[in-house]
Amino acid sequence: MELILSVFLSLSMLATNEIGLEATKTSEATKVMEEAQASVSPFPQQKMVQLLKNELEKAPTYEKYTKVYAKAAKGGEKIATVTSDGLETQNTAEAGDMLVKNQTDAEEMYILKKDKFGKRYKLIGQSTDGFQEYQAVGEIKAVHVTPELLKTLKVGNEFYFIAAWDEKMVVKEGDYLVSPTDYSEVYRIANKEFFETYRLKK
Repeated sequence: MELILSVFLSLSMLATNEIGLEATKTSEATKVMEEAQASVSPFPQQKMVQLLKNELEKAPTYEKYTKVYAKAAKGGEKIATVTSDGLETQNTAEAGDMLVKNQTDAEEMYILKKDKFGKRYKLIGQSTDGFQEYQAVGEIKAVHVTPELLKTLKVGNEFYFIAAWDEKMVVKEGDYLVSPTDYSEVYRIANKEFFETYRLKK
């Protein structure tokens, strides 16, 4: 009986070790894949516009219906845009740019040039810390980042491209790649924040 128990325990330990080894191999393989993906050169902005132009032209039009807080930049402010799923991109403001904070759960911030901001938002009132409150009035074309789109772009379920402000921007499966209705640029909106701020234009 003791011999049988000893053999059983030995086999159990061997199986546990093999499972642990396989888990380690899987973890290492995942890490290698992530590092390989990160090392791929980001798509240039103009390339993204070219790749998505046809899809965007066929895509639905959405309107931003929420309010934002915004104030003029003094210049030199470094803004990291952090959405509910992590760091999206970063940017450094020039004097006269607008620092914008979305009214979402993540309260993510970003920078817009004054002329772009003026076309997309209208002042509705005062806020705190030097911010004023604005109502969004802008419209976009939006393409859902599906497995099929990722396959067409020949990328994994997460990749990077260069945004219009010359910084890397992450894209993940389920996000939306969007453009103004003049197709002048492409940027990413994370899935959760997209549905917190945009709706189909009626």
